[in-house]
Amino acid sequence: MKASISTSTPKTLVVKSLLIHRALFKSHSLQFLGHCRLHDLCNERRLSFSISCKLKVAQEKHNENNKPISKKIVISEAAPSVVEDDGSEARNGKVPPPEATMRMAGLLKRLPRRVLAILANLPLAIGEMFTIAGLMALGTVIDQGEAPDFYFQQYPEDNPVLGFFTWRWVLALGFDHMFSSSIFLGTMALLAASLMACTYTTQIPLVKVARRWTFLQSAEAIRKLEFSELLPRASVQDLGVILMGAGYEVFLKGPCLYGFKGLAGRFAPIGVHLAMLLIMAGATLSATGSFRGSVTVPQGLNFVVGDVLGPSGFLSNPTETFNTEVHVNRFYMDYYDSGEVSQFHTDLSLFDLDGKEVMRKTISVNDPLRYGGITIYQTDWSFSALQILKDDVGPFNLAMAPLKLNGDKKLFGTFLPVGDTDSPNVKGISMLARDLQSIVLYDQQGKFVGVRRPNSELPIEIDGTKIVILDAIGSSGLDLKSDPGVPVVYAGFGALMLTTCISYLSHAQIWALQDGTTVVIGGKTNRAKGEFPVEMNRMLDRVPELVETSHQNQSDGF
Repeated sequence: MKASISTSTPKTLVVKSLLIHRALFKSHSLQFLGHCRLHDLCNERRLSFSISCKLKVAQEKHNENNKPISKKIVISEAAPSVVEDDGSEARNGKVPPPEATMRMAGLLKRLPRRVLAILANLPLAIGEMFTIAGLMALGTVIDQGEAPDFYFQQYPEDNPVLGFFTWRWVLALGFDHMFSSSIFLGTMALLAASLMACTYTTQIPLVKVARRWTFLQSAEAIRKLEFSELLPRASVQDLGVILMGAGYEVFLKGPCLYGFKGLAGRFAPIGVHLAMLLIMAGATLSATGSFRGSVTVPQGLNFVVGDVLGPSGFLSNPTETFNTEVHVNRFYMDYYDSGEVSQFHTDLSLFDLDGKEVMRKTISVNDPLRYGGITIYQTDWSFSALQILKDDVGPFNLAMAPLKLNGDKKLFGTFLPVGDTDSPNVKGISMLARDLQSIVLYDQQGKFVGVRRPNSELPIEIDGTKIVILDAIGSSGLDLKSDPGVPVVYAGFGALMLTTCISYLSHAQIWALQDGTTVVIGGKTNRAKGEFPVEMNRMLDRVPELVETSHQNQSDGF
C-alpha cells in the first residue's frame, strides 16, 4: 500500500501507517514519538505505530528545473534497490569516472607490488650475481684500457676466439673498460634493486613479526609449538630465573611467561643486504669517479701527479693534491743469492706548490705511499742509462733500450761508437744487461769481452778503448691511483663479514604457563633446530621441584 501526506505551512506533518514491509529509514531530522508493536508472521514483519515529526523545508528552495519541491512523501511497500542510477550525481556536477580510468588507476596501484615481487625473486637475484661474476672474470681475461690497435691484433676478425668473438664485441660492449661499461653497471644496479626489494618485502616484515609477541594463555596453544614439555610441581618464576641465566630476555605476567634470545639474528639478513649494497656503491664510485695512471721515471727526475692521472668516469673530480710534485731520489733493487731480482725500492719525495717537502718515503712492492687520497704503487722497473768513462774522459750517459731476445722478459742494451761516427757503417762496443748489478760487454766483432759491475771502478780495455762503468741508472715504474670508492668497499666488506657471523645466531622463543602446580612449556627457533631441544631439556633439568611442607600436609589431612 502507499500513503501520501501533504505538509502544512508550519512545516509540521503527522504520518500514520498500518503496514510497512521492511522499509529502511534514515533518521536525520525525524523525532519518533509513539509506541511500536512488532509482529513476525509468515516471514513478514509488520510494524504499527504513529509518527509525529517536523520537516524542515526552505520555502524558497527550488530544483534545477525551477520546479517547487514536492511536499508529498511516498512510502512504498517494496524496499528500494541497493543502487539506483537516477542521474543525481550528474545533477550535482559529479561525473563518475569512466571504467577505463578506474582500471588504469587500479593497475597503477598494483604495479609497484608486482615490480617488487619480480625484483625480489631469488632465482633472478642469483642469476644477476652469476652474471656479474662472469663479467668480472671476462674483464680479468681481456686486457683493460688498451688502445684499439691492441684489440685489433688480439681479437682479429679472420681468427675469432671461440669462432665468433672478435674486437668488434670488445669495443661495442665496452669490454675494454669492463668495470665502467654500461652492461656491468646496469647489472649491478639491477642486483641492488633486487636486494632492496627483498629487504622491503621479506626481511623487514620478518623482523616486525619477530618483535611482536604475546603471552600464550592457553596450554593447548603451547603444546602445538615445535618443542613442548610439562614440568609437574614446578614454578614459572623459577623457570624464568633459569632462562635469564641462559641469556634469555624474560617477561612475566601472572601465570604467563615469555622469553627470547638471539633477536639480532633476525636483523642480520638486513645487514647483509645493506653491506652488499655498500660494496656495490663503492665499486660503482670507483668505476666512475676515480683517477688512474702509470709512469716510468728515471732516478733523479720529477713529475707532477696531475700530469699522470687520468679520469675514469663522469664522477671524477680532481683535488688540490694533483698539483703535488714527486721527485725520485733513488731507485735500487735487492737480489737473491742466485742473482735474480727479489725486490725493488724507490725513494720518493713529495713537494707542494711552494716547493716544500711534505712527505718522503721509500716504497716497494706491496708497500705503497699514500698522501691526500692518492696512492703511489711500486709496480715495475726499467734500465734508464749506463754511466761510463771512456779513456778517462766523461762521464757519459748511454741510454739503455729494452730488447726482446730469446724470450727474455728483461733485457736492455746500449752501444758505444768507436772510430768514425760519421761513417755509414759505424762500429762500436755493445753492452747488455738483465738487471742493474752486472754489465756484459762485446767488442766490435760481437765477441764476448767480459763482465763488469757498476761502481766497481774496474776498467776493461776493448779494441784499444778503456772503459770504466761508473753507475747503472734505473727507472722506477709507478702506478698512481685516486679512488674514493676504496674506503666504501672496505667498509662494506667489513660489515658483510660481521653481519654474516651474526646471521648464524638462533632466534629462540619460549612460552610457559602455570597450570596449578604444573608448568606447560613450549618454544621454537629459526636455526639449530636439532640443538634447541637438547638445550631446552638441559635448562628444564635445572628447574627446582616444589616440595609440599608438613603444614600443608596436615591441612590436607584435616
